[in-house]
Amino acid sequence: MNSSSTKILIISYYWPPSGGSGVQRWMYFAKYLKELNYEPIVITVDENQASYPVLDTSLVNEVKEIRVIKTSTCEPLKLYSRLISRDPNVGIPQGELNTKSFFGKVAAYIRGNFFIPDARKGWIPFVLEAANKILQEEKISFLITTGPPHSSHLSGTKLKDKFNLNWWVDFRDPWGEVFYNKQMFRSKKSINKDAQLEKIVLEKASGVITTIGGDFHKKLLRKNPQQKIISIPNGFDEELIFKTKSAPKKKGFHIVYTGLLTQNQSYLNLLEIINEFSKNYEINFSIAGNIKPTIISEIKNTLCNVNVDFLGYISHENSIALIKSADLLLNFIFKGGESDMISGKLLEYMATEVPIISTGDPNSEAARFLNSGSHAWMVSEHNTSIIKKHLKDLLDQNIKRTNKTPNLESWSRRKLTQRLIKEVLN
Repeated sequence: MNSSSTKILIISYYWPPSGGSGVQRWMYFAKYLKELNYEPIVITVDENQASYPVLDTSLVNEVKEIRVIKTSTCEPLKLYSRLISRDPNVGIPQGELNTKSFFGKVAAYIRGNFFIPDARKGWIPFVLEAANKILQEEKISFLITTGPPHSSHLSGTKLKDKFNLNWWVDFRDPWGEVFYNKQMFRSKKSINKDAQLEKIVLEKASGVITTIGGDFHKKLLRKNPQQKIISIPNGFDEELIFKTKSAPKKKGFHIVYTGLLTQNQSYLNLLEIINEFSKNYEINFSIAGNIKPTIISEIKNTLCNVNVDFLGYISHENSIALIKSADLLLNFIFKGGESDMISGKLLEYMATEVPIISTGDPNSEAARFLNSGSHAWMVSEHNTSIIKKHLKDLLDQNIKRTNKTPNLESWSRRKLTQRLIKEVLN
């Protein structure tokens, strides 16, 4: 196939200036598809109407050459956010739901049982209108839909046969089995309805792309044994990693955490160990991300002997600069999601060659990847002796340790896009 004439229609709810991890996978695929002489065309939602938890306008520069079609939407998440926080964005759930209050439980129940597969399904009529128009006007043979939100895939079921498309579904996270579904008090009827929608998508799609293989592939194959499934993981952008200068070095031993942090991650045990060591070592802890004030207060109370600097949500480039300034990076896997993903953040951590301690399942795929590094470890949150050993070894070193990972270049965004071309687009 002549790649110079190949157009790929990508339907992605998250797109710059949306911030956070969900936007980066197809933002970078599109960037490198364009560089490799393909023509990605993106249908996304107008950011002025989208339910984006965070914005990062710096990401727009990464895809300024990409053709983008923005649509309207009709969805309840901004109203949900206003009701629980009086702000149209602050209360949009990320990684967990607020189910401690009575209202939180009711809101979670409504979301889990009345908005199936998710609360952004009101976007789909607008997607179909835009997609029908461009598919009628231009010769496009490939369609990619990426989720979450998994309602995005429902557009593919309408478009595939009508336009004879080679339609691939991208699961950045699992659908029915994703860990936060368990927090929504879903009825059996709702669970079955969601499973039926997922089955229809799996049966109609030309193929499925996932971020990991292993048990997740087995689960998908049980739903449709004939489906073609390939794994193309998240990655890191070499250009960004190498061009970004480190933030200024802090005095003493500098520990960094970036990204989402919720009550659905086990962080307290590790922080208590760090505080214990801080009685004998000068430790600075920098934390950046869209994190609730209650969690930041909890961290500062736990790290009472540590200099804690909370930076809030910062741009992707500034996040990389902060990561590169660290002597140690922390990561906390979501409870219930230990075997379902290797995050893009973890790849970026590894690419900076800074040592890493992550709490999570030591037998997961993420652990196998992490443990391939010379100074990176996935440890059960309860295995305090191992955590203490690794932390003390790093604290006692006179020079900053380097975390070397074999064949790390195969995880670069450019290399992964070349795999996408070879395995999906050819």
